Amino acid sequence: MGKALRPKGWVLLAYLLPGLIIYSFVVLVPIFAAFRDSFYSWTGGPKKTYIGIENYKEILQDNVFWHSFLNNVLMTAYGLIGQVGFGFVFALLLMSKMVKLKGLHRTMSYFPSTLAPIIIAFLWMLIYNYNYGLLNAGLTKLGLDVLVQSWLDLTGPIVLLASIPLSWQNIGFFTLLMLAGLSSINKEVLEVAELDGATGVRKAWYIIIPLAKPTLVVASLLCIANNMRGFEHIYALTGGGPGNSSSVMALYAYETSFLRFRYGYGSALAIAIIALTMLLILLSTLALQRRDSKGGAY
Repeated sequence: MGKALRPKGWVLLAYLLPGLIIYSFVVLVPIFAAFRDSFYSWTGGPKKTYIGIENYKEILQDNVFWHSFLNNVLMTAYGLIGQVGFGFVFALLLMSKMVKLKGLHRTMSYFPSTLAPIIIAFLWMLIYNYNYGLLNAGLTKLGLDVLVQSWLDLTGPIVLLASIPLSWQNIGFFTLLMLAGLSSINKEVLEVAELDGATGVRKAWYIIIPLAKPTLVVASLLCIANNMRGFEHIYALTGGGPGNSSSVMALYAYETSFLRFRYGYGSALAIAIIALTMLLILLSTLALQRRDSKGGAY
């Protein structure tokens, strides 16, 4: 019966073909075009000068790019804590019996994910504002005037300050993702664990986290990919400033291509971003798989 209902191969291909064509023109063709242009010195005009791998040699010596790369890595670390970590904690709270109106909490937590990143950045720009921002106003009300400052002008914690809006926007998505994964755990296992005295943190650490590991791995990889290609929040919130202290790779590639009109070097930066992101995801996947194998051996 299953084979009779299964569509033929050409039918499946016919359904997939429109999406594949759109994906090819939107994603694959630009990537191949950028890879081709990365071997040229090009300012946007009709004339291109072939320079081989000189653009890639320049990337190896480009301190701003590698500083931007480190900022992306730092944002990823903050994202794993603020998005995946807190999303997991919120999912556990929503599964507990002590929380009421769970549907309302799910809706409200996911609502920021429906907003455009530019809107999120604008809202948090108002929160961080020195003169009328909610953060400084709250500190003033608490009598902590000594802590009032122009937050977006700080060079030290600026990456953390820029990562908070991104985590606030995406934490609802990861909460729902965790809820979907946690709902697949057999409730009888949890009940038996409670009877054995595993409650609270112990139950989460020794029972829930091992069983929810596939969901945690997927969420972590999604978070890494999202933070490594971050652009909109930084562009609208800080513009990469002060100086280049909050610059990220995508923003630097954008400025190089469309503000400095170095399209060849900007294309090489785009290829480098893709390569570094894929490398980081690959290393993370291998590390998680090795950890799983050790856990299985135990």
